[in-house]
Amino acid sequence: MDAWLMWLIVAAVLVLAEIFTLTAALGMLGMAALVTAGAAALGIPVALQFVVFTAVAAVTLLFLRPVALRHVLRPQRERFGVDALIGSTGYVVTEVTGRGGRVRINGEEWTARAYDETLVIPQGAGVDVIEISGTTAFVYPRD
Repeated sequence: MDAWLMWLIVAAVLVLAEIFTLTAALGMLGMAALVTAGAAALGIPVALQFVVFTAVAAVTLLFLRPVALRHVLRPQRERFGVDALIGSTGYVVTEVTGRGGRVRINGEEWTARAYDETLVIPQGAGVDVIEISGTTAFVYPRD
């Protein structure tokens, strides 16, 4: 079997393993094996093939992997779903107390409770969304 084909098989196995582990290390080694397969196809001797593999693997693991991980592990800057509703405003559809009520937030009607259980928020009043728990919005009057 030709050396370039063996390197190509090694690259495929490493990239396939990367898909299941998501560590970025095996993918980098797979890319190094792919580059080495190209070098082997050009007729480079086996000893130099290992040097090419080692050099490409070292460069990618030491320099490229930290950059890739930094981008993957970056915290989310924007909130999505119900987390995006916290801090938004709405208005009361039916009177809101500590036990229940209805509010309209961003065009959607939600069950609601007053954040302070002693409050009674009348119909039509503006409210701020303080918290979302399940399908219930905890609100506080805008006044």
